[in-house]
Amino acid sequence: MTTASLDTAIGFTIPHRHARGRVVRLGPALDTILSKHAYPPVVATLLAEALTLSALLGSTLKHDGSRLTLQAQAEGGAVDLLVVDYVDGVLRGYVRHDADRIAQMPVDPSLFALFGKGYLAITFDLPAIGERYQGIVPLEGASLAEAAESYFAQSEQLPSIIRLSAGRGADGRHVAGGMLIQHLPEGEEGRDRIHTRLDHPEWDHVRALAETVKPDELTDADLPLENLLWRLFNEEEVRTLPALALSQSCRCDLEHFRSVLARFPADERAEMADENGEIHVDCEFCSTRYSISLESLAA
Repeated sequence: MTTASLDTAIGFTIPHRHARGRVVRLGPALDTILSKHAYPPVVATLLAEALTLSALLGSTLKHDGSRLTLQAQAEGGAVDLLVVDYVDGVLRGYVRHDADRIAQMPVDPSLFALFGKGYLAITFDLPAIGERYQGIVPLEGASLAEAAESYFAQSEQLPSIIRLSAGRGADGRHVAGGMLIQHLPEGEEGRDRIHTRLDHPEWDHVRALAETVKPDELTDADLPLENLLWRLFNEEEVRTLPALALSQSCRCDLEHFRSVLARFPADERAEMADENGEIHVDCEFCSTRYSISLESLAA
């Protein structure tokens, strides 16, 4: 694989068509996250797509320390919880699922088969300006990408195209890619949203070009992201932004867990401990287990 094409997000605009977007491709960071859990292939693909979607959305944040959290929660399906977050180019995520039910599913199950009835929540935390935004939409559509498109149509009122793809490269490692393109009415904030004028020819043209992207183009690490944009939009003037490096890391911290446990009364801490006087805290994201002794908490 071409490492320069992996773990990267590139923003772009098509100014004469009043469109903006992001392309993302994940490689080693994705491999590391998935290696923390023995996910079945179906679940690994779902989490890979969710991580890619979070990178597409999170890379649009302008202020350092801003956080994007994507959470899908449901009842009645084989997956009851999916959580991914993004902060300053750093990703983490996990999926809680019923392994027995997943094993009975086809290779490419529908979103409803995976989740049953549920919702998708996308939250933007912007501490630099003291603001927080959250949109919640039903988990509807054939895929996670379609559910996210519904989020933008309902919560943001922005016509959007989202494409996600995940698989394995020639070397057997995980790779995922995605593209997000949105229309900005007249290219300025404060104008009427485009959903009030659905016959807008500029957006129809961009949509037609964007929808020609193939899943294997999104995951082809030998195809630089800039070249992918040229393939799709060579008829247009496309301006790209500097590439953003993506990585993975978990923010779990021993001292944080210790400080939380220290707030509990001694008798409650004793109930949490095992026969050796150790309280064990497991991080769902990275599968790291922290052992904290009652003696150290008392001190």
